[in-house]
Amino acid sequence: MKKDLRALREEYQLYFLDESQVPPSPITLFNKWLDEAIRNQVPEPNAMTLATVTPGNKPAARVLLLKEVDSDGCFVFYTNYNSQKGVELNNNPNAALVFLWLEMQRQVRVGGRTEKVSDATSDDYFAIRPRKSQISAVVSPQSQEVSSRARLEEAFSAIENQYAGKTVERPVHWGGFRLHPETLEFWQGRENRLHDRLLYTHQNGQWKITRLAP
Repeated sequence: MKKDLRALREEYQLYFLDESQVPPSPITLFNKWLDEAIRNQVPEPNAMTLATVTPGNKPAARVLLLKEVDSDGCFVFYTNYNSQKGVELNNNPNAALVFLWLEMQRQVRVGGRTEKVSDATSDDYFAIRPRKSQISAVVSPQSQEVSSRARLEEAFSAIENQYAGKTVERPVHWGGFRLHPETLEFWQGRENRLHDRLLYTHQNGQWKITRLAP
């Protein structure tokens, strides 16, 4: 039976968000929320939507995994630099991230500019990836058309044999990006759709906190 989507409702009442009780740094709050999502066993707690801009100025979005919040408070993720998102970020470094932890009735939106991480940082992360994930990074022409699944699997087997007993080196076309946050918005679901929304905006080297209407 077809569901009436208009009738689907969820009442949010687990937590609240008060600007008088949050830390001055949004990175501190983000790390706290992420840790709580991990402790509460939220599936894929580091999953995030990355939104970019195409060369034709159209939005594009996809889900990937956050791999680090570094010492500068930047959000780090990895990809094929020749993929759609890699090409788009190279053309326009402005991007946005969205984290959704439904079990916690929470969402975080992050906006800022991206840049590639150093080769050394990419090398360090690539070295700790599972070996078969390393091979996939070598094999996959990410976002490009392929003739079949079978051809990908054949290429995987060939590279796996080529590197038998050897270290898989990071391809030059694969590496990391770091997003320097300029805004972070924390959303906490509340009853009657009167949700809490706190926006951190980076201005003159400091973070300004404002409350937004739900």
